[in-house]
Amino acid sequence: MAKRVLVVEDNELNLKLFCDLLRAHEYVAEPVRDGREAVARARDFQPDLIVMDIQMPHVTGYDLILELKADDELKGIPVMAVTAYAGRDDEERIRAAGASAYVSKPIGLQRFMDTVQGLVAAN
Repeated sequence: MAKRVLVVEDNELNLKLFCDLLRAHEYVAEPVRDGREAVARARDFQPDLIVMDIQMPHVTGYDLILELKADDELKGIPVMAVTAYAGRDDEERIRAAGASAYVSKPIGLQRFMDTVQGLVAAN
């Protein structure tokens, strides 16, 4: 059975790229454009992995990771944090919130897939 990946990303081009890339590698990709819908969609979709943009309007990926990890039903799902704004302390803070991986944009396609495959295999 194909592994399921929830992709939370407000940038349309990145969302399409991530979903197309995942589908090309035989994953079931579910796009979420608005972070406010992410937790509910995670409950409905039951993903094997969540790819989470950190800088989004309305709610940050950081806050969503905290919310996911506080939820008994969702806390076991690995989260791959993705951000274009990588400050010195960002990775440590985001990993402390519960992210299993941290990747800064622009993302190399091979690195993206290697990280996805590693997280799905470990789960």
